Amino acid sequence: MLRYDVNPPRGTITIDDPERRNPLSNAVMSEIADLIDAAAKDPSVRVIVITGAGSQAFSAGGDLSAGFVENPIADHDVRGSLGRLLRSLRTCGKPTVARVNGHALAGGFGLAAACDIVVAVKDATFGTPEIKVGLWPMMITAVLQRVMPHKAALELMMTGRRITAEEAQRLGVVSRVVRRSELDEAVDLVVAGLAAASPAVLRLGRDAFYAVEDSDFDSAVAQLHVGLTSVAATEDAAEGVTAFLEKRRPEWRGR
Repeated sequence: MLRYDVNPPRGTITIDDPERRNPLSNAVMSEIADLIDAAAKDPSVRVIVITGAGSQAFSAGGDLSAGFVENPIADHDVRGSLGRLLRSLRTCGKPTVARVNGHALAGGFGLAAACDIVVAVKDATFGTPEIKVGLWPMMITAVLQRVMPHKAALELMMTGRRITAEEAQRLGVVSRVVRRSELDEAVDLVVAGLAAASPAVLRLGRDAFYAVEDSDFDSAVAQLHVGLTSVAATEDAAEGVTAFLEKRRPEWRGR
């Protein structure tokens, strides 16, 4: 169950099944990916926010009641919905913000960590408890290895231990930790800051950041050199520099 609300400059995707702690079935993950793709094409959406309904959980992860292990081979392709979702977040070209209103576990942990910015309530916990039911967080390994120290990620996967929002922040997964009463205000500030930037430059910079993630230093510098020229060639770069010199707010054209 999902809700999608567009309130420019943001599009908010809400996993809306709070009584079951907002589980991620294959159908739900596929639909989230579809909504991300739709938001990416909508010029009125500058920032994509993902959250869970209620106050207990952002998402407790995969829906194990949906016959997860009944047809392990036959369901191989269906199980790829999580991979498609993670790829959609990476390639959408727009800033993504996880509004973590409660516990983020298993696939829910991976979904939050895959967002560019993660704002979490202080009493949220994070973890990969799959090992406790004889499973392993395979797909989200690709995310966690890239946002936190490898040993820390592996320890969580091997033990199923939960960590606090503060520990997740120290490990680099969470961007900001706030009191529950401050969550919406904190997300609003993040969205406003992102929406105030040039969408063209944000896209070029965000894409470049992820593109050089696994590159060696020399290759990364060479690719980023090209990226810098691409940014400098935008109309928004010219407008931004002119506005700075004229001591006025820039008027972004998104080009």
